[in-house]
Amino acid sequence: MRIDKYLKNARLIKRRTIAKEACDQGRVSVNGKIIKASAEVAVGDEVIITFGNRKINFRITALEEHVKKELAKELYEILSEEKIENL
Repeated sequence: MRIDKYLKNARLIKRRTIAKEACDQGRVSVNGKIIKASAEVAVGDEVIITFGNRKINFRITALEEHVKKELAKELYEILSEEKIENL
């Protein structure tokens, strides 16, 4: 599954176009590599997303095409979440 679609399905980012923009701006990395929106992800991959002043590190636990809101949190396991201080 493409990373932009995964981020939308897991409800980590609200819209797929915003997920694509985040990837294009270099704010998403998978297994330590900055990737494009079209990159494929698999179960077990570690993803880091930087949103403004937050950084979220999580592991993909499942891939689903259609997910209900209540079940979206089961698609990933958060490893760490930190607030980035502006200098």
